Amino acid sequence: MAEATDQNGSTTPVPILRQVFAVVLAGGEGNRLKHLTRWRAKPAVPFGGKYRIIDFPLSNCVNSGISRVAVLTQYKAQSLIRHLQRAWNFLRHEVGEFIEIVPAQQRMGKEWYLGTADAVAQNLDLLRRHRPRYILILAGDHVYTMDYARMLASHVERRAEITIACIPVPLAQASHFGVMAVDEENRVVCFVEKPSQPEPIPGQPEIALASMGIYLFDAEYLYALLLEDRDRADSTHDFGRDLIPYALQRGDRLFAYRFVNEAGKPDYWRDVGTIESYWRANMDLCAIEPPLNLYDRNWPIWTYQAQRPPAKFAFDDEGRRGMAVDSLVSAGCILSGAVARRSVLFTNTFLHSYSTVEESVLLPNVEVGRHAKIRRAIIDKHCRIPPGMEIGFDREADRERFYCCPQSGLVVVTPEMLGQSFRHYDPQEDF
Repeated sequence: MAEATDQNGSTTPVPILRQVFAVVLAGGEGNRLKHLTRWRAKPAVPFGGKYRIIDFPLSNCVNSGISRVAVLTQYKAQSLIRHLQRAWNFLRHEVGEFIEIVPAQQRMGKEWYLGTADAVAQNLDLLRRHRPRYILILAGDHVYTMDYARMLASHVERRAEITIACIPVPLAQASHFGVMAVDEENRVVCFVEKPSQPEPIPGQPEIALASMGIYLFDAEYLYALLLEDRDRADSTHDFGRDLIPYALQRGDRLFAYRFVNEAGKPDYWRDVGTIESYWRANMDLCAIEPPLNLYDRNWPIWTYQAQRPPAKFAFDDEGRRGMAVDSLVSAGCILSGAVARRSVLFTNTFLHSYSTVEESVLLPNVEVGRHAKIRRAIIDKHCRIPPGMEIGFDREADRERFYCCPQSGLVVVTPEMLGQSFRHYDPQEDF
């Protein structure tokens, strides 16, 4: 424990987790999610039937005992801000607990956030005001459950200046991440952001060690590093592209923290930054034993929930049976003689008789007409699928009407594509 000194000169011990300040970077545009981020920031995209993506890093903070958090916003943030105000207002600032929303404010010049490191640098006065000993940098757009206290313990034990959370990924996918090499003590010896030809782990030619975008810094060290980076004309002011390689070049103490489960195997972590990865992560939740456990009472995922009635399944006739198999069905949903298989249905979804939904994600307030069929699709909120329409069965027809992923064939449908507009504003609606 460290010690805090009050105005009378008295000192009291401060638990180490109370010395951590978390910064969640939530200003990303998320253009690889196509139409899902046309009206919302990437961390605000709905996930898993009732959550937003940002609920996962924030829940990890609270569950880890880290209760001082700043969320940095920028791109189309209104939906995200509204969600944070509703879902994350239960912490008590009077006892030093808070989740503070920090919009981009051009505090140090006329520029908006130029990169991940610049976003933090523009808010140095905020960080210094809270006098943390450690600063935890998190991405607001990843889905996982992680105890940051374990990472902090590793950081302190190794006397690290920077600790980087990492996980093995297939070599074919590694060019989307920061890739590192470590020695026998897990000290980082090389780091390259999104390399075109990533280096595999020695002895494992199909695997690379990838950064999770989670960084833990000694606070004073980070302040100095950020100020140096602002003065470098050749910097893009990004943690992965600039600060980490620069610190490594100087010979600073950088260590990797491997994200593993109790069995020592790599734990579940997903960057849901593409249509395919977003869809697949939602489908993972439909497995009999999902790799991401939303039902762990010791590690709840917190969010805002509108007051909705329970899900309802109506009719039990042959060929007209309301049922869901291997699916997540949220409050307010009605399956009226309709069938959902391996799908995620968000709040207030209505499936009319004889309709079927398979391997799909339906966001809030979607209505599916009679005899309609949907397969391998993501349906955005407020869509009203006309009776008899088929989605996901004829790729050429899907391309003409909707967005169709070139590789996977996944279909994304929005109200605009259907020639529809949003319904009236619902004051309880979170999405």
